[in-house]
Amino acid sequence: MSISTPGGPERRPTVVSTGKKPAAGRPAAADKPAGGKAGSGKGNPRPAAGGKGRKPVAPVKVSQGRSWGPIALFVAVGVLAAGIIGYGAYAAFQGSQPWQTRADAIKGMVDYRKKDPDLVKGGNHQPGSIKYDVLPPVAGPHNQAWQNCMGDVYDAPIANEHAVHSLEHGTVWITYRPDLPADQVAKLKAKVEGKEKLMLSPFEGLDKPISLQAWGFQLKVDNADDSRIDDFIKTLKVNASIEGPTALCDQGVTATGTTPRDNLGNQMPEQPTQ
Repeated sequence: MSISTPGGPERRPTVVSTGKKPAAGRPAAADKPAGGKAGSGKGNPRPAAGGKGRKPVAPVKVSQGRSWGPIALFVAVGVLAAGIIGYGAYAAFQGSQPWQTRADAIKGMVDYRKKDPDLVKGGNHQPGSIKYDVLPPVAGPHNQAWQNCMGDVYDAPIANEHAVHSLEHGTVWITYRPDLPADQVAKLKAKVEGKEKLMLSPFEGLDKPISLQAWGFQLKVDNADDSRIDDFIKTLKVNASIEGPTALCDQGVTATGTTPRDNLGNQMPEQPTQ
């Protein structure tokens, strides 16, 4: 709009800014958009490619929780390793104990060395049948001939008098009821067969299915899976001998039958003196 004065030219009025923004979409004709080209007629232009504009908003990360599978596996492996190391240390400690101490730790075993010291003196050879108060016998007088004990497995009873002599030489004699199930007998055979200072035979009248004897020691168990059988063998084989580790187990009686064979006495080799 122009204002005319009498006698003079038309003058445009001075535009005074009021500080107020124009209504949306209707910018003032006299105002130029910041950063835009003159006459573009646009308000806020988009930032040019590569130019500075509003910073992009970083995406929000959503936590999916811990992966417990690898953690549990790591813990399990650690526990297993600790158990193996601990058992190895325990076994090493047990192995370093005196054999008598380890024998005392076998639950249920009877130690006749403490119970009847006279019974385990040894060296008392007698011919003929001998009456034993402990059955199967664990020590006492015995025949001059010993039963072969090179891991021999006897399918019939053997003479006590020969068996006791084998015990004196450091043998572990395992006996079992004749009616013990075949699978149980097979497990006992596997522990004995072919191993020196061990022998196996059935025994009539046992009050437990299985009975183990060493010189002066006895352990009775209910089945061949009892872990004490291995403990007994490991602890007392040879150690319980009163004639030392060089005492013979071969060249002995190999026949079965409960009657001692006195006629073999003179044919037995002499034992080394201690």
